[in-house]
Amino acid sequence: MSTSVHSPQSPERLGAPPHPLDNPAWAALTGPHAHLAERLGRAARYPVDVSPFTALADPADPSAWRDLATLVGQGNVTAVNGAITAPPEGWEIVESGQGVQLVDTALRVEPAPEAIRLGPDDVPEMLALVARTKPGPFLPRTVELGTYLGIRRDGRLVAMAGERLHPPGWTEISAVCTDPDHRGQGLATRLVRAVAAGIRQRGETPFLHAAAANTSAIRLYESIGFTLRRRTSFLLVRAPQPQGASESVRHADRA
Repeated sequence: MSTSVHSPQSPERLGAPPHPLDNPAWAALTGPHAHLAERLGRAARYPVDVSPFTALADPADPSAWRDLATLVGQGNVTAVNGAITAPPEGWEIVESGQGVQLVDTALRVEPAPEAIRLGPDDVPEMLALVARTKPGPFLPRTVELGTYLGIRRDGRLVAMAGERLHPPGWTEISAVCTDPDHRGQGLATRLVRAVAAGIRQRGETPFLHAAAANTSAIRLYESIGFTLRRRTSFLLVRAPQPQGASESVRHADRA
């Protein structure tokens, strides 16, 4: 696996705006996906049946975290990406993970003649495939985020890939998965190339995320033309509880 990692530099020091991929969820929700955004001040999120991701204008800004607490509701759990540092006091980290962000630098793109465009009518099958393969979050309305392509065998959906985050000039490839009974045939690679072909046709550049521990997937993506750009953090956090709520819960537990 490549060891080169891009370290984002301070835009203030460079005199330039931040790169969209340094905070891709925020760039998407305030850009091409603004029509889907639920936003309050310096925090935003997707509808809960579209994507679990929320975003902060600046993860180092306490006011953005306060806006996020109001947006998601006190005591509720939400997923935040790009929050490299620990959240402010009062927030609880429920789960954390490390990932990598890869960008297309030499990907050969081409249509996949056997691939079909998936839409709302296909969602039950898409959810079933995701349940069998666990590629990452996919919800009943995730298909609204962009183009999803699939391959069927004997009428059954066995592989798919599609578009998720959409910062200006970039589109994330996500939900790449193949049924265990149909692996080893290159279906996922064909779908990635086909989804990327559509992205390139719009004049945009494909990118994707993977769990840092998924070294086999990372090697595959690098072998077909993606390059490691940076390492990322993903947090599942609980918003601060109302004052006295924790004590009330403890009393209730003892009752």
